[in-house]
Order: sequence, then structure tokens, then C-alpha cells
Amino acid sequence: MIYKRVYTEAHKRIALVAHDNMKPDLLQWCVTHKQRLQQHQLLATGTTGSVLEQQTQLPITKLISGPLGGDQQIGALITEQKIDIVIFFWDPLEAQPHDPDVKALLRLAAVWNIPVACNIATADMLVSSPLFDTPMPRQIPDYDAYLAKRL
Repeated sequence: MIYKRVYTEAHKRIALVAHDNMKPDLLQWCVTHKQRLQQHQLLATGTTGSVLEQQTQLPITKLISGPLGGDQQIGALITEQKIDIVIFFWDPLEAQPHDPDVKALLRLAAVWNIPVACNIATADMLVSSPLFDTPMPRQIPDYDAYLAKRL
């Protein structure tokens, strides 16, 4: 694969996702970091977004619920380079009926070199990084070069 360097803007587009048992943890994390988060564009899967918006008063663009395709919506936004960071508190102790969607989302985040936090400790490290509020360089697949090679 051929890669190219791009820069995220200082104003990040952050996807927020949490499985049911992890919603309280994500809510508490958002409350703790509300001041930092309000400077960025927040998107979330449906139920998570509704809970977070009601409890934090942060403006959140709500997609559909994860099990109904919200995880895949976030994956599609990643491929369109419309997501810069994913905070996904997934439940490692409970099977999820939409587990293939979760794995697809995490795979796309890896392919497109998107920072992902799956727990509080990692999310704390991301939000405390100097790159959280500044342009951030990253390498992504050069899709134009990929197409030129295949066509």
C-alpha cells in the first residue's frame, strides 16, 4: 500500500461510542473532560449520543444506534476522513450481537490510522496529549495511487 501524509485540524471530529454496560464510564469521562471536548465536534451512536447530550449539555451529532448500523456509519465516516478520533468504550466481558460491526469499525480505524481509545486510561492519554488541540500529522492510504495502480 502507498501512503500519504495528511494533517488533522486543531478542531477534531470525535466519535463517541459505548456499549450499554460502559455508558456510565463514558458519561463520567465526558463530564470530567467537558471543557476540552466542547472545543471539538462530537458525534455518537444514537443511544450513547442521547445520554451524553442530556447529561452533559454538549452538542452531539447523533447517528443511529450501534446495533442498527451506527458503528458502520462511523466506519464510513472514517473512510471519508470525517472522523479524527474514536473513543469507544466497548464491553470486553459481554458478547455483543453486533460484534462483527464493532470489529469492522476497529479495523477501519486501524487502516486509516485513527487514534482509538477503548478504555478510560487510553482516553485520558489522548485528551491530555498536546496533539488533541493542534494539527496532527498521520499517514493514511493514498487512495488515488491505489486506484491508479488497479485501473
